[in-house]
Amino acid sequence: MGSALPLGDPAPADGALPSDLAVDHDVPFSVYLHVPFCRVRCGYCDFNTYTATELRGARQDQYADTLLGEIALAREVMDAVAARRAASTVFFGGGTPTLLPPGDLARMLDGVRDAFGIEEGAEVTVEANPDTVTDAVVAELASAGVTRLSVGMQSAVPQVLAALDRTHDPANVRTAVAAARTAGLDVSVDLIYGAPGESLADWRCSVETAIALEPDHISAYALIIEQGTKLARQIRRGEVPAPDDDLQADMYELADGLLADAGFEWYEVSNWARADAHRSRHNLAYWRGHDWWGFGPGAHSHVAGLRWWNVKHPAAYAQRLASGESPAAGRERPDAAARQLESVLLRTRIREGMPVADVAGDRRQAVAGLIADGLVSGADAVRGRIVLTRKGRLLADAVVRALTD
Repeated sequence: MGSALPLGDPAPADGALPSDLAVDHDVPFSVYLHVPFCRVRCGYCDFNTYTATELRGARQDQYADTLLGEIALAREVMDAVAARRAASTVFFGGGTPTLLPPGDLARMLDGVRDAFGIEEGAEVTVEANPDTVTDAVVAELASAGVTRLSVGMQSAVPQVLAALDRTHDPANVRTAVAAARTAGLDVSVDLIYGAPGESLADWRCSVETAIALEPDHISAYALIIEQGTKLARQIRRGEVPAPDDDLQADMYELADGLLADAGFEWYEVSNWARADAHRSRHNLAYWRGHDWWGFGPGAHSHVAGLRWWNVKHPAAYAQRLASGESPAAGRERPDAAARQLESVLLRTRIREGMPVADVAGDRRQAVAGLIADGLVSGADAVRGRIVLTRKGRLLADAVVRALTD
């Protein structure tokens, strides 16, 4: 059920954070709320999600109360080491958060508000399957304080959706976007490219359809084949072709051009927004290395350089909390080299880039070669920042290797 948890040191049963944790109160704080339920498991998905037949020992209708128990524990744990910081962003991800009644999501959000506070003007996002969105659902979410709906569109082409095992009605994407607009929410739509059998023309249709919805934000992710998924097994057996790297590169360039022409600006390798105000502030918090607490089975957290992660299965998660224990399974403090690698990996992905001065001294000489190869903007480098070109975005891993190896 999803990717394996990382190795690390055991987490204490009470969830206590190290007494020497140096929390910087000027660093923004975010909250992630994981809802691990899906009606159907998509063939490509490696997330920590569960269908009704896979739950065994956990109840969906009790989930909100269980997660509120973790929030209450987190408040005690954080109070022991640092003054509270209000959340600047909150993100309900999954899974399919909108499989839960909107009242449950509202109670979870109230739990965050009571435990930590939520900043005035905070971004509060809920991911949604188009088939689960109605005017009434979105109105209740907006009333609870949600500001942004992220709709899982993936494709506008029926055969591509079928290849991905997506079961939603494509027409419901427009209905979901309209409902969010009526409620006054920002709207993002998510796309995936490179599915088995998907042509460049199919992809153009999906991007143009997404643009025609007039959302504030569009994400477009290349399909990645994760081991252990149904799609990986189908490819291994020769039933469907593996993604074509060259075709995926063509798809990325096509999307970037169409989105730019429609007034969207890229701000992260796989994300475009109509204006800075519509960027996903929650995801930017990850890319900028801010602090966040992740609640729910398998959720990961990061505070002041300490990382920890929860047990994966909803039943084990619920059992830990019912017995008064933290659901944290393990934790780690990455060393300086690991932190430097991660910083380069994340910060080079965003449009603002990273300062050349933050690259290790013996690797700064690689910047000139990256400019010559057309991977890094020369104009931005002159101003002291490393910013990827479109070609560089396609070869982002190669840029990171050049700046860190």
